[in-house]
Amino acid sequence: MIESRSTESGIHDKRVVHEVLQQVTLAGLYRSGFFDKAAFYGGTCLRLFHGLDRFSEDMDFSLLRQDPDFELADYFKAVISEFAMAGCRVEIRKKKKAQETPIESAFLKSDTSIYSLETDLRGTISIKIEVDTNPPGGFSTEALSLVTPFTFLTPCYTLPDLYAGKMHALMFRRWRNRIKGRDWYDFAWYVRQGVRLNLDHLNARVAQSNPEENTPFTQETFLSAMQDMIENTDIEMVKHEVRPFLRDSSVLTVWDKKYFLIQCNHIRFL
Repeated sequence: MIESRSTESGIHDKRVVHEVLQQVTLAGLYRSGFFDKAAFYGGTCLRLFHGLDRFSEDMDFSLLRQDPDFELADYFKAVISEFAMAGCRVEIRKKKKAQETPIESAFLKSDTSIYSLETDLRGTISIKIEVDTNPPGGFSTEALSLVTPFTFLTPCYTLPDLYAGKMHALMFRRWRNRIKGRDWYDFAWYVRQGVRLNLDHLNARVAQSNPEENTPFTQETFLSAMQDMIENTDIEMVKHEVRPFLRDSSVLTVWDKKYFLIQCNHIRFL
């Protein structure tokens, strides 16, 4: 049975429960055969499989090849059954979109009273799950293992391709007209880990999402664009957005434009 956990101060940490729900969701998708057609990517993939030291909310998946007729709902029964085996009831509903996009989305909701008797758990924990049905080319996958709620393999984008997806998001994301500090945090993480950036996959993503950017990045033009972006970014806003997702926000004390320009100088490419 899924149970809640508490921090040492006795305050319930919903993020721990959230991550357990993410793992159970992956298990249900695995049993359904979903991963015959799709792979995991994004921040939650990076946290669960590569130890990214920040919390991540959403679950992002990509089909291995384009399929406009793909229906995420075909895999819901197995996910619901997986939660039932863990002693948890869930409701899955389709998210209404303002316009058609190649992203097939849904919200997976859990009745948190199932997980704990603690009163501060009452309410709803939601996991947003998205599937890109028209993936850009140039990516590779690898099978990585989770051991909760049982041992199974999940096809994931390789680190250089995850890196490319993150840099595409950092440079081109339009997120409610606000800066997404999590993108900048992940960028610094990739640099510290020495991951090499797959520039070909980044260019494939840019060509799909921003066709007006008709000149592919070279290493030199990419670094120049990053430096310009850093110079024109409000780093205090970056720090403010990412702070709630960190256990230890003291790491942000060194963040300024000079810090990110130094990180930029350490970017490595495939």
